[in-house]
Order: sequence, then structure tokens, then C-alpha cells
Amino acid sequence: GTIGFIAAMWLTNLTGNKASVNMFYISALAAFILGIYSFTLPQCPPQRLIDKDVSFAKKLGLDAFKLFGTYKMAIFFIFSMFLGAALQLTNMYGDVYLSEFGNMPEYADSFVVQKSTLIMSISQFSETAFILAIPFFLKRFGIKQVMLISMLAWVLRFGFFAYGDPSFGGTILIIMSCIVYGMAFDFFNISGSLFIETTTDSSIRSSAQGLFMMMSNGFGAFFGGIISGQVIDTYFTLNGVRDWHNIWLAFAAYALVIAVAFSVLFKHKHNPEEVANVSH
Repeated sequence: GTIGFIAAMWLTNLTGNKASVNMFYISALAAFILGIYSFTLPQCPPQRLIDKDVSFAKKLGLDAFKLFGTYKMAIFFIFSMFLGAALQLTNMYGDVYLSEFGNMPEYADSFVVQKSTLIMSISQFSETAFILAIPFFLKRFGIKQVMLISMLAWVLRFGFFAYGDPSFGGTILIIMSCIVYGMAFDFFNISGSLFIETTTDSSIRSSAQGLFMMMSNGFGAFFGGIISGQVIDTYFTLNGVRDWHNIWLAFAAYALVIAVAFSVLFKHKHNPEEVANVSH
């Protein structure tokens, strides 16, 4: 998925279609080709792992919601939503932020502005690299500490953006922001998934993983997009001009508050063997 993400970013930027209707034609064509290709795949009938007489709610995976009755799981899912909002902030505004430097004559023809999507793709390259480091960090520091590292990486992600610009020094900060993104994204998503694997019963584990995705990429993305847009329009936009410096500082402060609150509220004792013992 990440490789496809990078390919799409490079294709649209290098062909000059990153901000035109043509990028939707490109994605539609790719989806059509993928759809045709899927018919050539071998038959994979679903496994019937649930008895026919179980409740309809269980068939839908709704039994995973009972995990909210456990303090530690409830805290985890709530903070998953908060981190999902952080991800939405960078997905929605990262490229827009770089592109708007084009409104400044001194930066209009800079590489950062002209190839903003290529610059942002460094984030995805970093994502593929940091995923390889997760086993070391998990064994050394444990799931909670790795999640905290992710949250602090979000602080750096937004903080570096706040002081970045297309100048040489500013470009270095933008690149550093893209590099720490890999840690910010991977460390919570992967360690969070492993946390569910090691703390939930096998009978609801798949549903719990789905709930994790719903909280982060569903509710987190939705509320993050809606609320951040209202905050930016209300407090950080004057005469149609966005104050990106303070926008990113506000996002960094948001991530820092999340990290501090999580460190206090989430209780989890590190067991070096828990990840090694993951089973289905």
C-alpha cells in the first residue's frame, strides 16, 4: 500500500496533474485495471469460523465494543482516535502548506513548491524504513513507550513544519518532518495492533482490530478533518491567508498534550516476551 501511495504521488506530480481533475482520471483508470485483474485471482472462499446460531451483532463484530468496559482498552481506543486525527491533519494540509509558498514571489519557482508532492513522499519512504525498526524498539522499550515515541514524533512532525520554508535551512526542516513521520505513523499503528493481539481474546481479536481501525481511520479522521478545518478558518485565517506557522505550532501542542495525557492515563507493564508470543 505504501509503495502504491508513493507511485501515485510521483506520477501525479511529475506529470503536472497533482492539483487538476486529471488525477481523478488516473486513479479511476488504476482502479479499473485493478478491478479487471482481481477476476484473474484464485478462488478464496471465506472461512466459516462463526456458528450459525450466534447473534447477528456478533456476526457484525459488534461484540468488540464490550472492550470499552475495560479501562485500559477504553483509553487505548480513545487515544487511537486522537492519533487518527493527527494523521488526518498531515494528510489534509501537508501538501497544501508547501504549495502555498508559491504565493510568495521569492519561493514561487522553488523545488519545494514545484515538486511539493515529491517532497511529501519522503514521509512514505520513511514509513517503509521505520517499520523495520519496530521489533527492536518493541523489545527494548515495550508497547507503551513505543506508542509514546510515536506521539512525540507527531510533535516533531508538526514542529518542524512550523519553522520550515523553501529556503535551504527551511527545506532541511521540512525533510526532517517527513523523516519523523515514518516513526509517528508506524510506531503507533503497528504497536497498537500488537497490543490488541496480546491483550484480547482470540474470539473477538479480528473484531477488535477492526474497532481499532474504525477509531483511528474512521472517527479520528472524520473529527480531525472537521474540527481542524473549523479551527484554522476561525483562528488562523485572515483575508483568505492561512497562518501556517501558528497552525503547525497548534497541531504540535495538540500532539504534545496527547502524549502527556497518554503517559499518565494508559497503564501497561512492559513484558519483553509478549510480542514474541503473539498467536491467532
